[in-house]
Amino acid sequence: MHKPTLAISIILSASLAVAGSAMAADAAVKITPKLTSVKVMHNGKKVTIMRDQNQKAVVVADFAKTSRKCPPFCINPMVLAPGVETLGELEVLDYLDKMSKGDKSIMVLDSRTPSWVAKGTIPGSVNIPWTKLAPQKGASPLEIAEILVDRFNVKEQEGLFDFRDAKTLVLFCNGMWCGQSPNNIRTLLRFGYPADKIKWYRGGMQNWANLGLTTVK
Repeated sequence: MHKPTLAISIILSASLAVAGSAMAADAAVKITPKLTSVKVMHNGKKVTIMRDQNQKAVVVADFAKTSRKCPPFCINPMVLAPGVETLGELEVLDYLDKMSKGDKSIMVLDSRTPSWVAKGTIPGSVNIPWTKLAPQKGASPLEIAEILVDRFNVKEQEGLFDFRDAKTLVLFCNGMWCGQSPNNIRTLLRFGYPADKIKWYRGGMQNWANLGLTTVK
């Protein structure tokens, strides 16, 4: 079988984009009355976030359980730490939209371990597992500092951190019973990360899935 030529590939991609736009325009299940979809970049590809249009769809099995042993799967408070803003889905979508329009001061951060991320994540997010920022899991202060500098745009000089140009981080994990993003947030605060530059999507993948919003693998 012959591989499609570059020209054909471009035509197919354009056709799929037009079809996706048409589907979004005709959506019966919108995000809000005035918002049907949000386009974001994920791993170099454009992804359209919408809600599942199948009105008979049910919650995926990974998030169907109502009870998990506590500890460790205990219900988190609405306010995780003073100054850290708790977000809902519309606020997360707004941050994703700003990122897609070129705002490089924001990072949406999936704090889950890779096995969970492989099942599906929020388009536009970056995975930094909570274990990479957890001293109790073996992460050294030096390794954590490298993530702050290399990934979050924190400046370091003579052992001191300068957070003036640090990214605004939107962290999430599996939901209100999940401790992975709360662990990341507490670690960041201990290292001096400004609370007003940390946002927490408490509902996480549990609520994202419940609302039928687009995920990527």
